[in-house]
Amino acid sequence: MDDFLLEMPKAELHVHLEGSVELETLRELDPATPADLYGYADFDGFLKAFGAVGKLLRTPADYALITRRLLERLDAQNVRYAEIILAAGVVLWKGQEIGPIFDAVRDASAGSPVKVKWIFDAVRQFGVEQAMQVAEWAASRVPDGVVAIGIGGSEERGPAEWFGEVFGFAKRAGLRLHAHAGEGTRAGSVWAALEIGAERIGHGISAIEDAELMRHLRDSGIPLEICITSNVVTGVVKRIEDHPVRRLYDAGVPIVLNTDDPAMFGCTLVGEYRLAAERFGFSEAELRGIAENGFRYAF
Repeated sequence: MDDFLLEMPKAELHVHLEGSVELETLRELDPATPADLYGYADFDGFLKAFGAVGKLLRTPADYALITRRLLERLDAQNVRYAEIILAAGVVLWKGQEIGPIFDAVRDASAGSPVKVKWIFDAVRQFGVEQAMQVAEWAASRVPDGVVAIGIGGSEERGPAEWFGEVFGFAKRAGLRLHAHAGEGTRAGSVWAALEIGAERIGHGISAIEDAELMRHLRDSGIPLEICITSNVVTGVVKRIEDHPVRRLYDAGVPIVLNTDDPAMFGCTLVGEYRLAAERFGFSEAELRGIAENGFRYAF
């Protein structure tokens, strides 16, 4: 199975640049990085750790370094295409300029065998004004490989309804629309993201609660970016056997497998496919179809 999974061409549509940074790399950037930085008991703890990583990325060169290392790991897994999520909202929160940082990551990705596009992510709880700034920056960089704007962070503290105007602007500017939704919340959060125009849903696992929502996703061809290990580590799924990936797939919902934050969760894309096979009974033919979805639903 491992040879099959490694040899199969794959796409990674949901991977956060900042969540891909190994502790060893963080210690290169700051030797005082605590050894337990990636130890957290719940989703809020994870969000705090993610913010702490952002603070350790101080220069465009830091961002370039982590981009190169992420792409080396993806290439080693035969990932041929990646849409990397850059936490542009966190960059603004730190008081940094997005332009030089994006130039650095774009240049760092230029020589990789992995084809790369970029998603600029706004942080829900930072509000609408900052999200519009992210959208404007993303729109200005469409010629440089930015394909989408997303909203991430806390669904409770930044409901999707706030961002309808932001998404409207982004769509008119030629950007695709992405939303984290239904991760640790109910199915209504997924509906809300769809209502403002989201074309792909990050996580979306609470859709399993709502048969009408699953039919809508199936019939509309709107995929869920499934991140099994992430959901277990953050506690939004209590036990791996409770994860709804198999039931969503069997209901006809389009799914793609992803890592989310591979360094923070200790996972790889090959490992996520292996989990799907070993814990949820996905066949090689089904896994190949899911891998093809990664290219089919790319922005």
